[in-house]
Amino acid sequence: MRKSEFYREARTDLPGPLAGLRVVEATTTWAGPMCGCVLADFGADVVKVEPPGGDVARRLPPALPGTRPPVSAVHATVNRNKRSLTLDLAAPRGRELFLRLAATADVVVENFRPGALERLGLGYRDLRAMNPDLVLVSISGFGQFGRDCERAGYDPLAQAASGFLSLSGEPGGAPVKAPTFLGDDLAGLHAALAALAALRHRDRTGEGQHVDVSLLDALWFQTPGYLTLGALGAELPRLGNQFRIAAPANAYRCRDGHVVAGVVLDDHWRVLAGLLGRPELADDPAYATGPARLARRDAVDGLLAAWLAQRSVDEAVDQLSRAGLPVAPVRSYADAARDPLVRERDMLQPADVEGARRVPIAGPPAKLSRTPTRVRTGAPALGAHTDEILAELGVDDAELAELRRDGVV
Repeated sequence: MRKSEFYREARTDLPGPLAGLRVVEATTTWAGPMCGCVLADFGADVVKVEPPGGDVARRLPPALPGTRPPVSAVHATVNRNKRSLTLDLAAPRGRELFLRLAATADVVVENFRPGALERLGLGYRDLRAMNPDLVLVSISGFGQFGRDCERAGYDPLAQAASGFLSLSGEPGGAPVKAPTFLGDDLAGLHAALAALAALRHRDRTGEGQHVDVSLLDALWFQTPGYLTLGALGAELPRLGNQFRIAAPANAYRCRDGHVVAGVVLDDHWRVLAGLLGRPELADDPAYATGPARLARRDAVDGLLAAWLAQRSVDEAVDQLSRAGLPVAPVRSYADAARDPLVRERDMLQPADVEGARRVPIAGPPAKLSRTPTRVRTGAPALGAHTDEILAELGVDDAELAELRRDGVV
């Protein structure tokens, strides 16, 4: 399908599918902002509430090249399409304004340590008293209840506690955490989905509710079957880059780089056996089926590794692709960004970023044929929308000046 055919009914003059939805996002760092980012990309009005010093995500490395002062790539990505309001929640007037803002919201998203908002008088009961049909989405490391709920929760801790790290790394080696904050990403995505489910319930019944999403639960869920296997006493070994469900399948060295290639189906094996110059293995009972190849994982892995080691990455990709076999080059992000497919898929979209010229920002991965998702605005400067948001709450110029004088905003 051509891109023009997919978008033939697109209406760029229409608002996003979540237009009219107000989300108040009192979050920091990654998981909470990711939830707000997803909702904002679909058109929700997401008001990011930050302390006067700003969300720490603004200062997370790495910075975008050429930005002065440095602008975090994380902040530029997960806080696009939002409005920024500075508010000191430690100040009584700051808490009062937050309650007034929450009273106008459909959803409040927060990722404070469990119990922190309650101690500020901003917990679910407090918010519900102001707005009975509100959906409160709470994201934390270990959940709002349970033995570890009050522990500080960061992504690497959740990766370790979930069992995820026990599977990563080379056999016999040390565990290796995911190179990105996988638990944060997954929790943020589940939180956005749960918020929409809770809103659907509200639309039917008029009832709001409290949504609890933890990084730990998200990581347990993202490895389908592994938690069940563990509950039944199974211990899963580390396999490095080998696939757990198929062989041969691995990251392989070529003359000038690496590829990921593999045989998932028995039909693939018959084709590969011919390419390897070993057609007799195609129907050999010792190799012809997936379970048989898994039992000889190292042997079949070695056959494909030896064949690929004699070829360049381009040659390997070309020959395996033409044979209908799964293969992809291992690329850096810089290499990937130069691929024309990135632009064709709208996965780099221009955005104005504070302290820099227009920069390309990762676009929304979900494509909607009638109401296309897009980066409408870059991540806002700290407090860029404070005046207009407070004006929407009925704060006049005199009160605003007083709030600024007292450091509340």
